[in-house]
Parts: sequence; structure tokens; C-alpha cells
Amino acid sequence: MLQAAGVEFAIVSAMVDEAPIKKRLRRDGRDALECALALAEAKAAAVAAGHPGALVIGADQLLVSGDAWFDKPVDRNQAAAQLDALRGRTHELATAACVFGDSKNLWRATSRPRLTMRSFTDRFLEAYLDAEGDAVLGSVGAYCIEGRGAQLFCRVEGDHFAIQGLPLIELLGFLRSRGVLRS
Repeated sequence: MLQAAGVEFAIVSAMVDEAPIKKRLRRDGRDALECALALAEAKAAAVAAGHPGALVIGADQLLVSGDAWFDKPVDRNQAAAQLDALRGRTHELATAACVFGDSKNLWRATSRPRLTMRSFTDRFLEAYLDAEGDAVLGSVGAYCIEGRGAQLFCRVEGDHFAIQGLPLIELLGFLRSRGVLRS
């Protein structure tokens, strides 16, 4: 998304263990959006510590359906189980992003798009998984709405960019305010 929007950037892995953060926030009764923001901030802070003077973007997204929080599936069977659990139901994508500079949180944004999956057949599900292959393992919902995954849905509410994992319009506004992008 950043590349398509004309933003120059480098990808640096944060090497943050997400599991303890998620576990602590669930135990403390925090919601998924707070968790997504905490994860985004942990990632940005970790990278910013090693890159003084840089603006570091951190982002994270959790899929929430009822009381369940979904992570990226690890294999096709888990992807099928997730899609089956979401079939015919509405879920939320708790999406958060932040920008750190010199170890300070300079900006943050959150979004809660809601998506309703249609009641597709088992045959459709198998054909979808066959067509998408390992691509379904790269998303918390086992779908990419910007592609074939759009066929899974009957209703989508909220920011399309946030559904893809980043509140892009707000981020671009922040980058313009900092002089990184032209006004």
C-alpha cells in the first residue's frame, strides 16, 4: 500500500514476540483494538531503537469474531477452519498503526472495519482455498479482500485500507504534516 501511494520506505523486521503481549492484554480484559495498538507500538519501538532519526511505522491487525481473536492461519486446514467459523457471520478487524521517531510515539490511529461473510458452500470454500494456495496464510482472516477474497463477503463497512491492514489515509496525512510527503 505504501509503495502504491508513492511512499519510500524500507522493511525492517521488529522481532517482537506477540504471544506474551496478547496473553497479558487478554488477561487484563483489554479489547482487541487495544491489543493491536500495543503490538504496533511494540514493533515500532523495537525498530526505532536501532534507527535513530528515522520515522518508524508499526502496524498490526487482529480479527475478532464474538469472543475469539484470530491469528494468521498456519496451514490450509486452519485456514479452512477459520473461514468456516466466519461463514455467515460478521467479524471486526481491529487495525492499528503508529509512527515512532527517536523512541517516541509521534502518531497513532485505529480503525474497526466490520465485514460480513456470506454463507458460501463447502465446494466454494475448497475451490477458494485451491485457487489462493499459501496466500491465505498471510492474513488474519485467511483472505485478501483486494483479490479473490472479495467473493467471500456480502457486506463490508469501514475503511478499505484499514481492512487491508493499515489506516493509510490518516498515515499519509501525518507524513504530510511532518514534511515527508508534499502538501
